[in-house]
Amino acid sequence: MTPAFSSPVVLPLRFDPVTGLLPAIIQDADTGQVLMLGYLNEEAWAKTQQEGRVTFFSRSKNRLWTKGESSGNYLTVVSLHVDCDADTVLIRALPAGPTCHRGTVSCFEQSEQTHLPVAPIGFLAALERLIQERQQFPERAPTSYTVSLFKKGIPKIAQKVGEEAVETVIDSVAGSRETLPGEVADLLYHLLVLLVASGVPMVEVISVLQERHHLPNTRHLTEGE
Repeated sequence: MTPAFSSPVVLPLRFDPVTGLLPAIIQDADTGQVLMLGYLNEEAWAKTQQEGRVTFFSRSKNRLWTKGESSGNYLTVVSLHVDCDADTVLIRALPAGPTCHRGTVSCFEQSEQTHLPVAPIGFLAALERLIQERQQFPERAPTSYTVSLFKKGIPKIAQKVGEEAVETVIDSVAGSRETLPGEVADLLYHLLVLLVASGVPMVEVISVLQERHHLPNTRHLTEGE
């Protein structure tokens, strides 16, 4: 999982001269999904940076409002980004639970049947998060296959990775185009379970790939660095 925001930075912003507010777009730092839109005044902006949790100015409550103060579904800041006109901010954050008061991941979702699309790498991050939840709270899904794997331990999980890898190799060598995606999906899933069981977040693996291919790693950067 992406590490949380570590140090406050001072970023100049242009708040609306009439309302004293500006819009803040909240994006899931792991999946890239847009979670919600809120508004900040200078005090909310300062509090967000100081505490590392997203705080808005609530227009309906007419006060500062830390997202999650009632539900516990806080938004932990990862990085802050100001747009070119300095009148809108993008906050990349890690949600502690559903962001919307309706219990959905994003405020922009209309229903369980019409989820907004998530980029492929974002889906893997979401899947990793679900696997971590199964490990930490097995009582929430006692009949889950993932939970059963964690109960059997790393040796069994590693064995499953080996089995799925062999099946993937067999299908690829045989040119089984129709079944290969399913085998690769099984392999990726069991690899994620193995990583979670081993305490290795997927971002560490991606960082290694980035370093090997000399790609910029910007997970720890904030605006102005």
